[in-house]
Amino acid sequence: MKITFPHMGNMHIAIKALMAGLKLEVIPPPPVSKRTFELGIRHSPEFACMPLKINLGNFIEALENGADTIVMAGGWGPCRFGYYAQVERDILEGLGYQFKMIVLEAPDSKAYDLIKQIKALGENVSFWEAVKAIKYGWSKLNALELLERQFDYYLPRARDKHMVEKIYDDAVVTIDRAGSKTEADEATGQAIKKMSRVDLKAGLPLKIGIVGEIYTMFEPAANYNIYRLLGRMDVQVSRSAYVTEWINDHIMGGYVKKSSRKNLIACAKPYLNCEVGGHGLETVGNTVHFARMKHDGIIQIGPLTCMPEIVAQSIIPSISEKEGVPCMTLWFDELSGTAGLSTRLEAFVDMVHRKKLSTNNQIKEA
Repeated sequence: MKITFPHMGNMHIAIKALMAGLKLEVIPPPPVSKRTFELGIRHSPEFACMPLKINLGNFIEALENGADTIVMAGGWGPCRFGYYAQVERDILEGLGYQFKMIVLEAPDSKAYDLIKQIKALGENVSFWEAVKAIKYGWSKLNALELLERQFDYYLPRARDKHMVEKIYDDAVVTIDRAGSKTEADEATGQAIKKMSRVDLKAGLPLKIGIVGEIYTMFEPAANYNIYRLLGRMDVQVSRSAYVTEWINDHIMGGYVKKSSRKNLIACAKPYLNCEVGGHGLETVGNTVHFARMKHDGIIQIGPLTCMPEIVAQSIIPSISEKEGVPCMTLWFDELSGTAGLSTRLEAFVDMVHRKKLSTNNQIKEA
C-alpha cells in the first residue's frame, strides 16, 4: 500500500509522521504548483471551488509518482466538502487511474472511533501503536503551529524580513526531518531564538485578523501567501484557525485543551445563531471576537462560490458597522494573482492605518 493525501499547508509533515508510525509507505503529493492547478482545472467541473481542483491535481501528481491508495477526509452538512471524495474518485477513475480511496469520516467528539479508522490503515500495527503514531504526528503539528505563531509575530516587526522567512523555512524542513518529538521541539525552539535575535523596528505593527474557509487559510497556494504579504507590509496577522484547534473542538470534544468554540458561538449569536455549513458560523464568531479584541482590521478569505462564506460575507458589514472595525472579503480562484492581491491589501492596510491614526488623534484631543 502506497498512500497519498491532499496537500494543505504544513499538515503534510504531520500526516507523513503519522503514516510512518503506522508502518505505511507514504508518497506525499508534491507542493502545490502551477502544474497542480492546471491538472485540477483541466479535469474538474468548472463550477467546483478551488480546493477541490487543487486536491484533484494533488492526487494526479501523487498517482503519477506511484501512489495506489488515497486517504481523504469526509464531511457532512450544507458544505460541498462532503462530496469531494466521491467526485474526485469518479473523475480519477474516468481518467483511467487504478487506486483505492479511503474516506475518514470525522466522528464529532468520538476520538476512539477515529483512532479505529486510522488503525485500519495500518494493518500490521496494534491499537497502542496506532495511538503512538497519532501522538507522534500530533507533536509535529504542535511544533509547526508554535513556529507559525512566532513567525506571524516577528515578520512584521523585523527590519530584515528575508532573514525571518529563511529561519522559518529552514525550521519547517528540519521539523519534517525530525525523528522524534524532542528533535521537532528543539528545531522549533532554535528557530524562535534566531527570530528573537533579529533587529526589530520600534513601535507596534497594525494587527489584522484573518477569518474564513479553513483550507484557504491553511494552504499558501490557495491564499497566495497572504500571511507573508501582510507581514512584509508590517502587519501582524492573527489566524482564526489552526488544525490542532479544529481537531480539539470537533473530534476530541475539547479534551486536549480548553476549547474556544462556545465563546465563538456566543460572539456570533447576535448576528447568526445557526449552522450554515463549512466554517460560516466560525467566520462570523471570529470576526466579532477579533473586533472586540481591538484588532485594527479583519479580512475574510475563501474560495470563490463557497456558500457558507457567502452567508458570512452578507453578515460581516453589520459586524463592521456595529463593532467599529474595518472589514474586507477576498475570494480566491485559479484566476487570482499575487499582483492584484498585493494592490488590494496595500489599499486596505493604508485605510486601516489612516483610521487608526484618526482615532488616536481624536482620543488625544478629547
